Amino acid sequence: MCLSPTAAIERTPMTERLTPLELMTKLISFPTVSRDTNIPLIDWVADYLASHGIESHRYVDPDQPKHALFAHAGPWEEGAVVLSGHTDVVPIDGQPWESDPFTVTERDGRYYGRGTCDMKGFDALAIWTLVEAHYAEVKRPLQIALSFDEEIGCTGAPPMIQAMQGVVPKGSAVIVGEPSTMQAVTGHKGGIGFNTHLVGFEVHSSLLHTGVNAIMAGAKLIEWANDVNSDNMAAKPTETAAMFDPPFTTAHVGVIEGGTAHNITAKDCKFAMDFRVVPGEDKDKWGTAYLKKVREVEKQMQAIVPETYIETSTRFDVPALQPEKDGEAEQIARQITGDNASHKVSYGTEAGQFQEAGYSAVICGPGDIAQAHQPNEYIEVAQFEAGHDFMRKLLTRLQG
Repeated sequence: MCLSPTAAIERTPMTERLTPLELMTKLISFPTVSRDTNIPLIDWVADYLASHGIESHRYVDPDQPKHALFAHAGPWEEGAVVLSGHTDVVPIDGQPWESDPFTVTERDGRYYGRGTCDMKGFDALAIWTLVEAHYAEVKRPLQIALSFDEEIGCTGAPPMIQAMQGVVPKGSAVIVGEPSTMQAVTGHKGGIGFNTHLVGFEVHSSLLHTGVNAIMAGAKLIEWANDVNSDNMAAKPTETAAMFDPPFTTAHVGVIEGGTAHNITAKDCKFAMDFRVVPGEDKDKWGTAYLKKVREVEKQMQAIVPETYIETSTRFDVPALQPEKDGEAEQIARQITGDNASHKVSYGTEAGQFQEAGYSAVICGPGDIAQAHQPNEYIEVAQFEAGHDFMRKLLTRLQG
């Protein structure tokens, strides 16, 4: 079954209270790949909330056409529960989809579409819950926070969090709805990443000793990362690190580009060096160690051709989500779901950024992270309904 946003939503008056599925269908229809704008989606959400008497606020990125949105329902006081999600999705380029990625398609007990799992399904549930909270006149306030650029390093959430301060009353407990199969995840790794560009010197490869091959110089940095991973894997993990899989900090390069021809020493080599750092370790320490190695390799390059060099820039910097002792957000998630097991993940989210800003934070959302970013991405209908049930129970709590 294809749920057409035109048929299902666009002919529906904005004052109608849409179901979570209708909301997800509309959100999916916006192709908010991280490299593109998300403003049409944010405009639609703002209009939808306004049609129900809810004022929303925005953080407007000064350097690119992207907005974040946040809104408040209930008493104008501090202590809100905050439902946080991101609006960007990963590209579909080169993926063999069996149906239109930007139209929600139901088959075999699943909703297919880019972002159904990661994480417009949760965004839809959050919007639905905010509207319901507004009409229910809840005693405890509820907020939503919809950011951008999560998929490229969680860079959109920090300025949004800062923008929220003083505009809406400060919330206290943040539920980040990344797909966790509705389990309460109380910790995740932090991360730091560096764009790296080595600039060598081109000569005929038969005279390679007179040139500087940027790719081969870059290989020294990648081999250093391999050594880091081997050493960290061999070391005994700390008590905190042992909660994660893998139980150690990792260094990773996923894409590399450079070179002109097989018989020319490569002038350019570009890649990103990313670290996923276990809580309790200083992510900046790993950044410092990498930059030290960069300078070492650069010195070797310049000993042959002085004008060669290596450029680096920080591409993301995400704090870990530290497990909280008696954390309020965790207690809310556990009391609603009944989940009392310990769950940690190795990917990063804005939960650590909210935590750094003074909020209690937990990850709890519908869907399985294994389906995120995949061709034919989907969320199980049962998982989406479990998320809806979670929100109904949250509303009951907010009503006191």
